[in-house]
Amino acid sequence: MSARNSIIPIFVPHCGCPNACVFCNQRRISGSLRPAEAGDVKKTIEEAAALAPEGTKRQLAFYGGSFTAIPVPEQEALLAAAQPYLYSGFITSLRLSTRPDAIDGETLLRLKRYGVETIELGAQSMCDAVLAQAGRGHTAADVVNAARLIKDAGFGLILQMMTGLPGSSEDRDVDTAVQIAALSPDGVRIYPTVIVRDTVLYDLWSRGEYAEHTVEDAVCVCARIVPVFQAAGIPIIRLGLNPTDDLSGGDAAGGAYHPALGELVRGRILRHRAQALLAGVAPGSDVVIGIGRRYVSQMVGQRGCNKNELRAQFFLRSLKIAGTDAENDSVTILSVAKPTTL
Repeated sequence: MSARNSIIPIFVPHCGCPNACVFCNQRRISGSLRPAEAGDVKKTIEEAAALAPEGTKRQLAFYGGSFTAIPVPEQEALLAAAQPYLYSGFITSLRLSTRPDAIDGETLLRLKRYGVETIELGAQSMCDAVLAQAGRGHTAADVVNAARLIKDAGFGLILQMMTGLPGSSEDRDVDTAVQIAALSPDGVRIYPTVIVRDTVLYDLWSRGEYAEHTVEDAVCVCARIVPVFQAAGIPIIRLGLNPTDDLSGGDAAGGAYHPALGELVRGRILRHRAQALLAGVAPGSDVVIGIGRRYVSQMVGQRGCNKNELRAQFFLRSLKIAGTDAENDSVTILSVAKPTTL
């Protein structure tokens, strides 16, 4: 978020979840040991007053569970606790995350009354076989139906997807992105699968029944997925789990957990663009690639991986990455000095 936009998170880990998804342990992921109550909502909002500068737009967000599947009196208690701050203008709006099969007309009317503006749906996959293996308990059709209801009711819609789930593949993950983009959400979150301790997935992996979705796997597939959403003009709000001390300290036992995953993916996309440009360059050439100055480090890659890979792949004598005045991340070839022949 920018300096003048702030999300105040309230975690309700596992609340409302009717079944246990194989990948999920929200208490480890969020760092929250117990679900929030009405008193926690007030305390968290008031503590936020001291952190954000004057003029900041504050949005209260309920994360970590399936909010609309929580018993209605508990939903209303949490939402009601936020109302004085919403009426006073201290917070500008509410958002929440929930399941696709926990959305209907009555639910949306209730959320509208309490000032909710944005709803995040955990789609995860648009392949029913993958959803079944993940223990989601809903179908791709439920995602389509819920997305339509939410948009028709005038809410902002955010869709979440995962890569590398049991039973999935790179092509299935890309197809999920294509189907999600077709629903025209206002934003997406992409979460490559992380093997978190105390989950069914951790047990499957420990027994050799699940092949780890590595960081490299995630980078490869996300480098194909990100352009799908970019072409559709859909903002990517998050790519990869938000790093926490617990996950970095060992709760993430395997899988695609990396504190700079988004940076790795953007670098790989730039490498792909450069590969297309270099396809016709003669081996032994000296090449200078240009890109906007703010994107030079991504083009070079972590520890020079992109630069080294491109030079080796195309048998270049030298390869330089030069910053240009371009404001976007388009890649160009500034010069090519062909090898001299005797």
